[in-house]
Amino acid sequence: MSRVLLMQGNQAVVEGAIAAGVRFYGGYPITPSTEIAEGMAKRLPEVGGKFMQTEDELAGIGTVLGASLGGVRAMTATSGPGFSLKQEMIGMACSAEIPCVIVDVQRVGPATGQPTSPSQGDVMQARWGTHGDHWLIAVSPSSVPECFDLTRRAVELSEKYRCPVILLMDEVIGHMRERIELPDSYEGLAAARRKQPDVTPEDYLAYADTDGSKVPAMADFGSGYRWHVTGLVHDETGFPKGTPAATKNSQDRLRTKLEDHEDDIVQTEHYRTEDAEIVVVAFGGAARTAYEVVDMARNEGIHAGLFRPITIWPFAERAVRELAEKTQCLLVHELNCGQYVREVESAVQGRASVRLYAKYDNEPATPDELLAEIREAEKTIKGAK
Repeated sequence: MSRVLLMQGNQAVVEGAIAAGVRFYGGYPITPSTEIAEGMAKRLPEVGGKFMQTEDELAGIGTVLGASLGGVRAMTATSGPGFSLKQEMIGMACSAEIPCVIVDVQRVGPATGQPTSPSQGDVMQARWGTHGDHWLIAVSPSSVPECFDLTRRAVELSEKYRCPVILLMDEVIGHMRERIELPDSYEGLAAARRKQPDVTPEDYLAYADTDGSKVPAMADFGSGYRWHVTGLVHDETGFPKGTPAATKNSQDRLRTKLEDHEDDIVQTEHYRTEDAEIVVVAFGGAARTAYEVVDMARNEGIHAGLFRPITIWPFAERAVRELAEKTQCLLVHELNCGQYVREVESAVQGRASVRLYAKYDNEPATPDELLAEIREAEKTIKGAK
């Protein structure tokens, strides 16, 4: 059985987290993500979970990492300024391989920017915000129902691969309301439990790749297994070891544990791309306009399509490269001055032309504005023939 509701994107994130088995939330309210904190404060006590409003954003993610080490699925939510403050702890989670979900409902920046206006300016920060080489996952929903589904998936991925997962939203998706159908019961929907050790506490190595998956088993603190957690380069025991070999081995495993499983991690959507000569590349709130505009362009005889990255990081390089082999132009539309377009250009390597439609004036693109960009791309293609 299911129930049909009119729900806000941020509220759907809350329900997705509860359904995935999240039982701890630590954070600090910030527009336009505050409804997530409010919703978790209400829902977690109803399912035996704990909500903690901390004194700041750094403390918020610190409590999340602590809860996760104790075996609890944990989440925090924020927006740009708070996301910046969380970066040091995100690096810690990458190094110590602590599962957690960080929701970033993007707003216009830099600094305080425009708290209630949509933006996708945190795309590169989501990947490279913390210092050093590090490896994580980011996913981006484009609808209210997808907020529910991708929150569940974010929890699943974080537990499965022992890494931070960023739910990269934007104000458009966070605050819009849509029809959503939710199950009456979330029983059986919780994310799979992280891999547990199958050895005695005396034989446990917290960072040993025992099955070739590159993902070590993770014992819960308080379960009888003792292990060392540090942000320093460490060996299989978890204790610091700064030799060149230990450093390289650590980096290689952290990187390849995601690279080796990209077929499982990376999700994309194709809309009318089979015969498309112009393909719009867009995600999150920016993609919503593109669906309608593709249909509008088709009605004018322009062979347009949409490619939507659902997994933002790791970048869907193979899918973009394959798309470039059969189309003539990739029109990257993002709500910033141009960030993701650089990844597209790198993957395409001249196989097709790449154009950017950057929208960064506090408002999403209208269908007419995006259609005008497609028409210009069509003129360029015809002129080149």
